Amino acid sequence: MTRIGLIGAGGVAARHARVLSDLPDVQVSGVTDVVAEAAGKLAGQHGAQVYATVADLIDSGPDAVYVCVPPFAHGEAERAVIAAGLPMFVEKPISINRSVAYEIADLVAQRDLTTAVGHHWRYLPIVERAREILDGRPIRLISGAWLDKVPPVGWWPRLDRSGGPVVEQAAHVLDLARHLGGEVDEVFAYGNGTPPDAPGADIDGATTAVLRFAGGAVGTLAATCVLGWKQRAGLEIYADGLALALTETELAIRTGDDTEVITCDPVSAHVAVDRAFVAAVRGEQDDIRVPYAEAVRTHEVALAVADSAAAGRPVSLRRAEAARA
Repeated sequence: MTRIGLIGAGGVAARHARVLSDLPDVQVSGVTDVVAEAAGKLAGQHGAQVYATVADLIDSGPDAVYVCVPPFAHGEAERAVIAAGLPMFVEKPISINRSVAYEIADLVAQRDLTTAVGHHWRYLPIVERAREILDGRPIRLISGAWLDKVPPVGWWPRLDRSGGPVVEQAAHVLDLARHLGGEVDEVFAYGNGTPPDAPGADIDGATTAVLRFAGGAVGTLAATCVLGWKQRAGLEIYADGLALALTETELAIRTGDDTEVITCDPVSAHVAVDRAFVAAVRGEQDDIRVPYAEAVRTHEVALAVADSAAAGRPVSLRRAEAARA
């Protein structure tokens, strides 16, 4: 039996708990959260123990730990899990800044720990199909969008709590853009300067960005959180004689007059990302597609977009990488 501890008891943690509990020989063994009532509710749903602190949870002896905390709360929990030498799954975004992400990445590397980050879109069968189609074909243009609403949590519309919509929400799209189109060299972004209609909001209600990819492609990103619904989230990718449109539920492939549409269940990716992490913890196989170090690279792109929008100037990812090295 593989015993999993959960740090955090919000909606994302609850989703992982449901998936994990349905996997063979996996037990959600403990839950801790700063909101004791939330921890108790989630633990009760899965026959787990409630722990008052992260230290208590770790002392209970789990085989691995999931860190599912809000963006601003990352850091302390990861340090504790790493110090205990435990495999660690971290939900995105991995922080609201670079310093915490870089510190955790360095600590993980020093201990050579098994890690995974929740960019579950990489486990969609249609994403793998898109990679097969694009193999060997130079990409010319990538257009990403995340057009949505403000999620119903108080910290989300506050910049110092969430990092903003691109960091917290559109990071999935940026991760796919990297996965399919390669590394990003430079971004230039604008925010509209008007927050969404939400209590305490100080984030941009809309952001647009231009991206230059190392492989020669150019790209765009559009993000907004001013709707009352989720309009669209995904990528359009263009190569010579080829157009792909990818969302969490379908891939449309057009070559000339012919269009093929492949659909999939997004739940499959939620299951696959947890199954892959558990299998790696057990030493059965290694299909972790976004370890912590890889997630840092996506996080850098999201932060570069946010920084560019705030400063009104282009941000070079190459210079940032050189400075860190």
